[in-house]
Amino acid sequence: MTKKAPGAPPRFVLWREVLTAYAMPAAMAGLGGVATHQPELTRAAVTTIAGTSAVVAALVGSRLRRRPPRSWAARAPRAAVAIVLAIAAASAALAIGLAGAHWLPHVPGLAIRTWPARLPVDLPLSAAIAATLITLRWRACTQVRTPQHRSTAHPERQTS
Repeated sequence: MTKKAPGAPPRFVLWREVLTAYAMPAAMAGLGGVATHQPELTRAAVTTIAGTSAVVAALVGSRLRRRPPRSWAARAPRAAVAIVLAIAAASAALAIGLAGAHWLPHVPGLAIRTWPARLPVDLPLSAAIAATLITLRWRACTQVRTPQHRSTAHPERQTS
């Protein structure tokens, strides 16, 4: 196991981030479902909510890990990168959620289920949160080296 240098940012380990991206929404939404006596929310917590969060964290995290150190994601302001990726992930998840909410009730076994109607809400919300958090975690672990400017001495400009 390699040790990190003092003052260096922590390593970005994707499997731990994906595991956290699954476990935390599952626990929070599951506890919310238990506390409010909503068994449907408890089931959604470990399936659509946490599952979406883990998939988005894996996709966004693997994409960010392959970025070169001087890419736009590493140079742009942290909040801007998080917002752009959150909107992109939420938009894709919304499209998938709307398609699922439209087509899944036509499947004979799912016609009486109510969970497909939750997809347009659960998927984009989970995707946006996961993309934001994974981006912020990645940026916290990424150290961008800024070139140091050399100061050239101009003897004619010096005053004593």
